[in-house]
Amino acid sequence: MYQNKLNLMPNDILEKDFKIDTRGYRLKEVDQYLDLIIQDYETLIEIIKKQEKEKDELTDEVLRLKQQLRDANINVQIAKETQKDTASFSNLDILKRLSNLEKTIYGKDSDNQ
Repeated sequence: MYQNKLNLMPNDILEKDFKIDTRGYRLKEVDQYLDLIIQDYETLIEIIKKQEKEKDELTDEVLRLKQQLRDANINVQIAKETQKDTASFSNLDILKRLSNLEKTIYGKDSDNQ
């Protein structure tokens, strides 16, 4: 992915042969080659920093989303419990009303008989 940005690959460095002058390697050629290596290292360092930053951002987002999921699950549980409680209260309320109606109806009937 980042190979297009790099001037050298490890194999290129390994197989590089410098020409030898009477006093040794040609300094200009060695300097140019080392400049390419330095550029590659700077590029790699830049890439690593970007990747680490992106990783940190994604990690933070994952943690935030996990917390939102936990909160949503808690809210769902609370809603279910509230619904159960509401249903039981409404059933209890209906039974009380029915009982009062029966007392009213049958109580008057028993008084009339």
